[in-house]
Amino acid sequence: MPCRTHLSQLREHEAELAELSAKVAVVTFEAGFLARQYIEESGLIWPLLIDENRELYRGYGMLAASFWDIWGPKTWLAYARGIMAGQKLRRSQGDIAQRGGDVLIDPSGMVRLHHVGEGPADRPSLASILDSIRR
Repeated sequence: MPCRTHLSQLREHEAELAELSAKVAVVTFEAGFLARQYIEESGLIWPLLIDENRELYRGYGMLAASFWDIWGPKTWLAYARGIMAGQKLRRSQGDIAQRGGDVLIDPSGMVRLHHVGEGPADRPSLASILDSIRR
């Protein structure tokens, strides 16, 4: 699912994340206008960290996706589900080949979950994220 959808799902569990003392930060490689636009349009409530040089992305193995990863059947299915759920499609901005992912780091600095998305449709389930936080 696209990152906006994934973040919306996380927001639906905001109270539970707070109960678990989880701190959420969102990382983007976009800066300036696109970052501000993203905050305004999504109603982002968590800190937005800008990584224009993509050092974090590279450090966590989130390199460029292939054409097939970006435009393959999983992506089309994810977007079709979104449309059927009433979501509006947005024109892609920025580098659509940049892989996304999720990284959970505990207070001691230990990585508890490291998921590199194969493409826009590949995100860990909310259940697996919450389970990783509870451990």
